[in-house]
Amino acid sequence: MELEKKNAIVTGGSIGIGAAIAVELAKEGANVAINYRKHDTEAREVVKKIETLGRKGLAIKADVASFKEAEAMVHNTIKEFGRLDILVNNAGITRDSVVWKMTEEMWDEVITTNLKGYFNYIHPCAEVFKNQRYGKIINVTSINGLRGKFGQSNYSASKGGIIALTKAVARELGKFNVNVNAVAPGMTETEMAADLPREWLQKAVDETVLGRIAKVEDIANVVVFLASDKSRHITGEVINVSGGQYM
Repeated sequence: MELEKKNAIVTGGSIGIGAAIAVELAKEGANVAINYRKHDTEAREVVKKIETLGRKGLAIKADVASFKEAEAMVHNTIKEFGRLDILVNNAGITRDSVVWKMTEEMWDEVITTNLKGYFNYIHPCAEVFKNQRYGKIINVTSINGLRGKFGQSNYSASKGGIIALTKAVARELGKFNVNVNAVAPGMTETEMAADLPREWLQKAVDETVLGRIAKVEDIANVVVFLASDKSRHITGEVINVSGGQYM
């Protein structure tokens, strides 16, 4: 197992990509703490899956937009597991609108959750990883942070900001043996995607080279690789996992 005796935090780990990442990390030997904000039942189910795999699971209700709640979760996870090795920033929201109709609230909510939320967890983890001279930070961004997306100026800006944040933090923490990378999914089969009009999903399929959209495990498998020591010489990179939807 690639992650035996490793301990991880996955934000937004109760559903979708985050839940898949949490379970795949556990399959490779890691104990995993997930944060959630409103999906209590789903969070308990993820923890149950982690524990069924013989690992420790922990679900903590915390708003990623809160600096104090993020810091408390990091400290509580270390108290429970004894150490922290991996941070996967995944939690995110959308509030779509063309820019001339977008409200200040829609803009602020997405930027605060999607971008500041990542900083809120990186901040306490950076100190921990720096002091122990080991750590893996994986930020889930989006191809829309690379190309922009009509009706998603707030979301695209937040995801583009995550890419810049990844590269800057990789430079800062590299000398402490901390790897910082990003994964950029395209359209993926999640609960959020299931609510989209069928023609939107078909358009995404048509954009890809492989003729399909991703399953959550496709994203999770790349995250597991980046969390393992097989990726020890990779940092500051953005790995596009979109089936050729954007390249």
